[in-house]
Amino acid sequence: MNTLPELGARLRAARKRGYPNDDLATFALRIGVSRATLQKMEKGDMSVAIGRYLAAAERLGLSDGFDALFAQSGSMFDD
Repeated sequence: MNTLPELGARLRAARKRGYPNDDLATFALRIGVSRATLQKMEKGDMSVAIGRYLAAAERLGLSDGFDALFAQSGSMFDD
């Protein structure tokens, strides 16, 4: 499974839905990154820090899922 490219594609779709008039440079300014970094994010480049994705998710109103990223419900040894 190649999750980061999928995440990047979802970011791009959310950006286009949430800010349809923004080009890459304008939305990049909204989240505090360069245009080149946003391009990397939308491609799923592994060199981009997760905090950048969080900034984008917050701007788009989609950050609730970040709270559950590493949450574990019970022990993996529970039956």
